[in-house]
Amino acid sequence: MRTRTTVVLLLLVVAVGAYISFYESKRPNTEEASRRAQNVINFDRDKIEGIAIQNGDERITLKRVDKKWRLESPVKDLADGSVVESLLFDLEDWKKEATITSKEMEADKNRMADYGLAKSKLRLKLLGPQAPPEILFGNNAALENRIYVRFENSKNVFLATENIKNAISKKPEDFRDRKLTDTIATQITGLALKTPAGEMEVQKQGEHWQIMKPLRARADDQKVNDLLAQITTSRIQQFVADDRGDLHPYGLAEPRGTVTIFTTDDKQGQLLQIGGVPEKAKDQIYVRFTSRNFVYTLPKKIEEVLNTRPNDLRDRHLVRFDQNQLDRITIDAPGKDKTVLARKGEVWTIANQNNAAANTGEVRRLIDLIAGEQVTKFVEDVASDLPKYGLDKPQLILTLSSFASENTAETSAGEHPMATIAFGRIEGENVYARVGDEPFIVTARRAVLDNMFSSPLRWQDLAIFQFKPEQIHRLSIITDHERTIGRGPNNQWQWIVGNGAMDTANVQSLLNTIASLRAVRWVGNDVPAQAVAKPQLTITFTTSPDDKTIHKLIVGGPAGDGMWLARTDERAGTFVISNPDLNALRLPLVQTSSPSPALSTPSASPPPSVSPSRTAIGSIAPTSPTPER
Repeated sequence: MRTRTTVVLLLLVVAVGAYISFYESKRPNTEEASRRAQNVINFDRDKIEGIAIQNGDERITLKRVDKKWRLESPVKDLADGSVVESLLFDLEDWKKEATITSKEMEADKNRMADYGLAKSKLRLKLLGPQAPPEILFGNNAALENRIYVRFENSKNVFLATENIKNAISKKPEDFRDRKLTDTIATQITGLALKTPAGEMEVQKQGEHWQIMKPLRARADDQKVNDLLAQITTSRIQQFVADDRGDLHPYGLAEPRGTVTIFTTDDKQGQLLQIGGVPEKAKDQIYVRFTSRNFVYTLPKKIEEVLNTRPNDLRDRHLVRFDQNQLDRITIDAPGKDKTVLARKGEVWTIANQNNAAANTGEVRRLIDLIAGEQVTKFVEDVASDLPKYGLDKPQLILTLSSFASENTAETSAGEHPMATIAFGRIEGENVYARVGDEPFIVTARRAVLDNMFSSPLRWQDLAIFQFKPEQIHRLSIITDHERTIGRGPNNQWQWIVGNGAMDTANVQSLLNTIASLRAVRWVGNDVPAQAVAKPQLTITFTTSPDDKTIHKLIVGGPAGDGMWLARTDERAGTFVISNPDLNALRLPLVQTSSPSPALSTPSASPPPSVSPSRTAIGSIAPTSPTPER
């Protein structure tokens, strides 16, 4: 065989194979063909563009427009998509239960009329490419819940369930969408209210809502969203009339109020007018929604929207800021050192104290406090009399900022304030405040001001010493006398000042406590000088064999609540230690035959052996020092 003939035959085989493969792939398999044969009707629902229902003299037409269903006749309105899709789903699953062939039908000329299929009053037609013929519905069969149906161009008659007949034997209003609008709350970018009390407008700016009229103020996002949801999820109770006639009977010629919602793509807005109450339905109210050009009734509850006032939607948070962007906190109180707290990763430092470690837990507590603080009262909408509220010369200013270490395309290097709060005069349990350039004066809880420590010293890390017990080389304890121990050969403790059998368990407990001592809190410098002038306990220790660097702890008078004031030479300011820590620091280093007073008595009072110190301390009232902001 010649090569040319071979090539031609090969191409012919490939072409035939491709044709067969394509043809067979388009044909349903045996199982699918069997299923389709059992269906009354087969169609591709994605290609259905409309549905026409003829019920006597009334014709209902539904069209799919931009993936949404609309009622085109007898009125033009939004259709209930769930009702239409449910009908299509039931049609897809509609099975034949028996078939009466055209030959059987022709054998009895009256049979078609007896079945109610000669002049069917109820018809269904699917519209679209490759749509099946019109379906004619006949009489009920002898079998319960069964009816006769046929196609317009066929004399074959099928016996099928009557669920489809029930689904289309409805009034036009049963196909109408009872949601007021198909716009959802998250699509809305603006809202305008007009009531006898005045006008109000809110607008979405970025991720948050802002009141634009009658005043410019932050809005509460949740409250605005709830209001929008109340409107967009309202369900129509009655379809009353189109809006081209006389609107006086419905109280809509001069509506009691209006609500207009706007979306990004709809600058004109959708207008809802609220009218009167129907005579026979006192729990409903007439409304006109211009985007649907009809008069409806909604539940009477919708009129509550008209009672909304600006303060109802105002954001009651004292300040709004993004915690993820917060890098700097500045606390400035006139006459006191400024505090600048800076974030580095997940920890905070005191930037204006050589980036000393800050009490990160306390900083986070402050952030949570500020973020959650609520305005107790909106005092003035125009800040025209600042001296009246002590805001011309605030007693404290808090600034929250982000910080960029270098220039970028989005922002320049340096500090960028996000929010500033000025605190003025205190009145009872409240303090007057003003946020940034907002013109409003509000009050907040006085407690929020009391928790903003103005002294940098009060923001220090609570860790006083951070060593391991085995690092301590020499230790001295001074009360009314001195005891000093040091590590000797083989790392064993021995007396340097003092004598007697050493209580090694007490020594180890003391070492554990002093090596990792933590403050309960810092109180800054705002404490009486005599509180630590005559200490009841002084501990010095070194952490190297050469004993050049000496660490010192001084414990003074009571701080209230069973705690004690203390200082260390390595840190500025005064802090508070707990009574259990003090008891551990006072443990006797010499073995005793009976428990020491410090261990046997839980009292916070110093033992008798330190009576000189008690005399000095006794002049101090055993209460907490006045908190320094």
